Amino acid sequence: MSWSHQQSSRQLQETFTAVSVAEVLQQAVQFFARQSGIYSAFPEKRGPGHVVLRGQGGEELVIAARETPQGTAVSGSSYLFDQQVARFLASLPPVSAMQTTAAAALPDSVEAGA
Repeated sequence: MSWSHQQSSRQLQETFTAVSVAEVLQQAVQFFARQSGIYSAFPEKRGPGHVVLRGQGGEELVIAARETPQGTAVSGSSYLFDQQVARFLASLPPVSAMQTTAAAALPDSVEAGA
């Protein structure tokens, strides 16, 4: 029998979205502020590509975003708020299939700005 830690695969979750980095971070702040009771979290630190939120019992939650050729890459990390992070990521508008296909078709030199 394997005794692997099942929670570890949910501590870091990622997705791609069609919205900008700034909008992702603003939506994260709003989403976690309106969660009920023990699952609400509020900004503690903020940078151009991330926001650190603090929740019930001092739980830390980090949402980070960066622009990529495939859209805005968004990651969320938390130990106890994994379900809420998954819900937040699912609430973001997805990248359209056409955008993803077009970005994948670009040669590496175009993506690098050469």
